[in-house]
Amino acid sequence: QVQLEESGGGLVQAGGSLRLSCAASGLTFGSYGMAWFRQAPGKEREFVAYISWSRASTYYADSVKGRFTISRDNAKNTMYLQMNSLKPEDTAVYYCGARFSARRSNRYSDSSYDFWGQGTQVTVAS
Repeated sequence: QVQLEESGGGLVQAGGSLRLSCAASGLTFGSYGMAWFRQAPGKEREFVAYISWSRASTYYADSVKGRFTISRDNAKNTMYLQMNSLKPEDTAVYYCGARFSARRSNRYSDSSYDFWGQGTQVTVAS
C-alpha cells in the first residue's frame, strides 16, 4: 500500500519560512519523480515544484522561483520543500505527488501523478 504523508505546514507571518516534508512508503521511491502542488480555497490545484528521481532536474512555477527549493533524500524516502520569503498568496493546502519516472507525461499536470498525499495546510498571515 502506497502512502505519501506530508508534514511541516502551519501558520507563519509574511516573509517567514517553512519546510515541508513528504514521507513515502510502499513504493520504490527512486523510481518516481516527485512534485509539490498546492490548492487555495476556490482555486484549482496548481503545480509548485518537481524533482526528478535522480535529483538531476528540478522545475518550479514562476510564482515560487527563487523563494522555494525542492529536494529529496532517496535513502530516507523523503522529499522536501523549503519555502522562504513566504507571501499571503502562498496560502494553500500543499500536496505531494509521485509520478513513475518512465511515464512520458506532463509533469506540470496533476493528472500525470500516480499517488498523492492528504495535504498539509500552509497559512501565511500578512
